[in-house]
Amino acid sequence: MSLIRPFAGLRPLPARAAEVVAPPYDVLNSAEARERAAGRPWSFLHISKAEIDLPVDTDPYDPAVYAKSAENLQKMLDEGILVRDSKPCYYAYRLIMNGHSQIGLVAVASVKDYDSNRIRKHEFTRPAKEDDRVRQIEALNAQTGPVLLAYQSQADIDAILAQVATTQPVVDVTADDGVQHTFWMIDDDATIAKITAGFDAMPAIYIADGHHRSASASRVAKTRQGSGEDNSDYFLSVIYPHTQMNILDYNRVVTDLNGLSKNELLASIKKSFSVSVESAAVSPAHEAEFGMYLDGQWYHLNINADLIPNDPVKRLDVSLLADHLIEPLLGISDPRTDNRIDFVGGIRGLAELEKRVASGNMALAFSLYPTSMEALMAVADAGEVMPPKSTWFEPKLADGLVSHVLD
Repeated sequence: MSLIRPFAGLRPLPARAAEVVAPPYDVLNSAEARERAAGRPWSFLHISKAEIDLPVDTDPYDPAVYAKSAENLQKMLDEGILVRDSKPCYYAYRLIMNGHSQIGLVAVASVKDYDSNRIRKHEFTRPAKEDDRVRQIEALNAQTGPVLLAYQSQADIDAILAQVATTQPVVDVTADDGVQHTFWMIDDDATIAKITAGFDAMPAIYIADGHHRSASASRVAKTRQGSGEDNSDYFLSVIYPHTQMNILDYNRVVTDLNGLSKNELLASIKKSFSVSVESAAVSPAHEAEFGMYLDGQWYHLNINADLIPNDPVKRLDVSLLADHLIEPLLGISDPRTDNRIDFVGGIRGLAELEKRVASGNMALAFSLYPTSMEALMAVADAGEVMPPKSTWFEPKLADGLVSHVLD
């Protein structure tokens, strides 16, 4: 049983791809999805967020939503908008955003290797979100949302993908957010064999984003009790070399100072951090550095070096900030459930932090240095779990470029 294998992808006709490709299902709420799909009958949002075709107050988890999703998929098949490839293939998928380019492999990955932790995890999952993806897979008999994976960069695999990128793509579209999505088919048997062998030689690959999608695929595979080589024993994935992955900062905003005055908070922070006043927004340049925006003023924080432990989770910047400031001083012990803290993806910029504080809804904000892929892999290799909201990957994979049918 291979770590990855090719598959016969269900894809839009190249001439219709721009009409189909849509943002991932989990980056838009129902209202945003409805707006984005307006006037676009073939947008994949009609499959991934099918509540947009039901009454506005429909619960996204209502059984009617999954039924509508299946109906919309069948309509796109009947109209010839989506067509399944005639043979199992690999595909190459390049993303370009703001000058950053990354090219990865589209494949299906082994549920067995996920279950044995050869495909390594770094996050907990929530049952409700797993349940949602299980219902979606079962309703469609297909996996439509790819899991974002990473492999430790290998020169031979990287070279194959780079060579593929010199050929004519089957799809090349620029989404309305400016991200360019380019897609190639890899159907040469010798190249397919080289790629499969290259991945089989790897000790592990890593989930970057998509823990709920991979967990739900595992649940479906167990329900179907296949031979181990059935389509349901593999899950849709896009796998990039770790050196090309782009992780942005994932910043924090907090509603209040936990009963402290500004001066009391600053005095307490100085017990664990060096603090300097800055005249401009602080974007940390290194690990263990932080920016803080409080009362219209930016501060630069450096944690004391002796507080950085030799532990893959505890030494993460999100952990250092939580363990030495947010929890002991601001009284927030569980960021998963405490509504006094919120999270702002780095794609929104530091001006968003200033805006949230200036609105009066938040009292202070923290800017962080992005978590590295090496740090993520170290946590996964240790069998540990990262704190919530540790990574923000950009650019995002599109939904609709290819799906994995489970029959």
